[in-house]
Amino acid sequence: MLCVENLTKCYDAEKALDDVSLTLGAGRILGLIGENGAGKSTFTKCLTGAVKPTSGRIILEPGVSIGWIPQEFNLVEHLTAAENIFLGREKSRFGFLDRHAMRKEAKRRFARLRADIDPDRPVAELSPAEKQMVEFAKALDESYRLLLMDEPTTILNSDETARLFGIMREFKAAGGSILYISHKLAEVREICDEVAVLRDGKLVGIAPASELDPAEMARRMVGRELSRMFPAPLENPPGEAMLEVEHLASGEAVRDVSFSLRSGEILGLAGLAGAGRTETAEALMGLRRIDGGTVRVNGEMVRFRRPSEAVAAGLSYLPEDRQGSGILPGFSIGENITLVSLARYCCGGFLKRGEIRRAAEDYVREFRIKPARPEALLSELSGGNQQKVAMAKGLDTRPHIFIFDEPTRGVDVGARREIYEFIRELAGRGVACLLISSDMEEILGMCKTVMVMRGGKVAGFRTGAQLTQEELMYLAIGVKEA
Repeated sequence: MLCVENLTKCYDAEKALDDVSLTLGAGRILGLIGENGAGKSTFTKCLTGAVKPTSGRIILEPGVSIGWIPQEFNLVEHLTAAENIFLGREKSRFGFLDRHAMRKEAKRRFARLRADIDPDRPVAELSPAEKQMVEFAKALDESYRLLLMDEPTTILNSDETARLFGIMREFKAAGGSILYISHKLAEVREICDEVAVLRDGKLVGIAPASELDPAEMARRMVGRELSRMFPAPLENPPGEAMLEVEHLASGEAVRDVSFSLRSGEILGLAGLAGAGRTETAEALMGLRRIDGGTVRVNGEMVRFRRPSEAVAAGLSYLPEDRQGSGILPGFSIGENITLVSLARYCCGGFLKRGEIRRAAEDYVREFRIKPARPEALLSELSGGNQQKVAMAKGLDTRPHIFIFDEPTRGVDVGARREIYEFIRELAGRGVACLLISSDMEEILGMCKTVMVMRGGKVAGFRTGAQLTQEELMYLAIGVKEA
């Protein structure tokens, strides 16, 4: 189906891909894994023509067409879901757009995915998980025989992932082939036939998935043994309350939320998709209107109308959709990091570019961002390195309260551990951290206390011996009450 020979891609003096060769047969699923910046996304972009290789050959079986599910959404926000699905492949009748046929086919594809999405809804109104379903629906075109899937399950829950895997197996059984990129190594072992490992742009090797457990995959990715994933918990007890929320309400998504966040604490926030976790964070940051309840920061009652007011009060927010609201891909690393705190780098109406560069260089070293050039555009970075830039941007505002929403989504095991250590270090400095995550292992590994939301309300808190995955899931689905 696909043969790649000596594929190389250079950006200036840096090689994103270095002499990569591999083949993918019909009716096979090949996993492609590696650390952030290893060259995985560059590889898929070369296959689709989005990026021109510096050298090498890409050979496709005659008549093969490629479907691509990119790591970051490739959707037109002001168009509807159906219009996005058929963009560039529109159905027509008598020389006119056949909107009825496109709507009907979009409904069929959403039904196959068991996604309750109105084909006529603008994409701008959809949640990240719903946008991912639109990307899947685009790729369900029956003319495709080769699918490139770049981190497709990062924002899916277990049921949605199981549905996707079922469709992938059907596609494979029909003779289709899939190149599957993921940082979820257990999923790679479950769904793939073989696994190819990239490290620093080079192909380390290919092996049957059945012969590799997640620990061995991680070792091959980073070239060394990985110690424990989560840092040791803080020994000192949390300090005084820095954020107090009582009966917070915002539209239908947030109806009654109360909690307290203390200095030096990492409070977990768990719940199923649609529980209101992200909406709660957005209300606290002034991104959503607050309809009721009270919010106190350091004992002072506040009601932020815009994010700048929250930042000025000492809050920082890492959003779950880094591309949509966290970073600007067309700006450089340095420009992104200092974007929110830009006033600190101004004097007499002029930017102190030297200070901006020095600050960016410090963060690039601290977060091990690749490429290590403050002037590099964000669009040149892998998803995990973009996430590091987004975190550095939040840190540059010098916050007292830091809200993390899915901080390790689309991040490899090595960078994930670095992010955990960063959050742990922040809490050690006395910063109050709210960790929103769909990853139960992450929540349990990082937090001593976890708040669970369901239907816009707090379902309960768990700590100590009660802090187990089963207890959190019981609260999330309503089997148990607080």
